[in-house]
Amino acid sequence: MRLARRGFILGGAALLSGCASAAATRPTALAPVTTAQATPVPAPQIVVAAEPEAITARLNSTRLLDPRGQVRPELMERALAAMDIHGHKITQRDRMYLVDFTKFSGDERLYEVDLAGGEITLMRTCHGRGSDPDHSGYAKTFSNTPDSYKSSVGAFATAGASWGSQQGPNVLLDGLEYTNNNARERAIIIHGADYADPAFLAREGKLGRSYGCFSVAHTDLPRLRERMGEGRLLFAWA
Repeated sequence: MRLARRGFILGGAALLSGCASAAATRPTALAPVTTAQATPVPAPQIVVAAEPEAITARLNSTRLLDPRGQVRPELMERALAAMDIHGHKITQRDRMYLVDFTKFSGDERLYEVDLAGGEITLMRTCHGRGSDPDHSGYAKTFSNTPDSYKSSVGAFATAGASWGSQQGPNVLLDGLEYTNNNARERAIIIHGADYADPAFLAREGKLGRSYGCFSVAHTDLPRLRERMGEGRLLFAWA
C-alpha cells in the first residue's frame, strides 16, 4: 500500500477548504497535487488473539453478524479486531460502519452493521480523487498526508454531527491509527455530495471523487448523521 488538503476543523465545526466538491464539472477548484511520493510503509498491524477458542468465537460472531455474506470476511474480521484494540475510543457498541475500498465506487460499499441484531444496511460512498487519478472508479492508493486528496484507511471514531461552511451538515471523524490520524487536520468527514447522488451514478456510471472525504448521497446523510453520533467505529480497508 502506498501512502502519499490542508483543512481546518475550528471550534468543533468543519471548515472544509480541503474537501470541496470534486465532480468533473468543477476542475478549477483543485489545487495542484504534489508529485512527491511518501515512503511506502506497511499496512497497520492489527493483532488478533492466537488462541483457537478466541479465533473460533470471532468467526462465529462474524457469521452471526453477516449471515448473508454481504461483507467481505477479512473486512469484518479486521473491524471487529479494531473495535477491541480501540475500545477506549469506541464507546458505543450497538453498531459499526465499514467501507470496502476494494469495490467499485458505483457499488454499495458502505455498511452499517447492527451489532445486536445482525442487520446490515448498504449504502454508497466516494473515495478521494488522489486515490483514483484516472477516475477508473477504483481506489488504488491511500494516504494520511495533507493535500494528497487521497482516502485514508484504518479505524476511525465518529465524533458527532457538525456543520461546515462549505459542505453543510456532516459527521466528524477522528483517525485512530498512523494511516489516518491526520483526519481532523485534513477535514476528512462524512458529508452529502451531488457527485454521490443516484442521478450522478446513473449519468456517469460511477460516483464522482471527493478530496478524501467519505461523501455520500444527500438522501443517506440524515440517517447517518443521526445514527453515527459519537464513539462508533468506522473502519475502511482495501
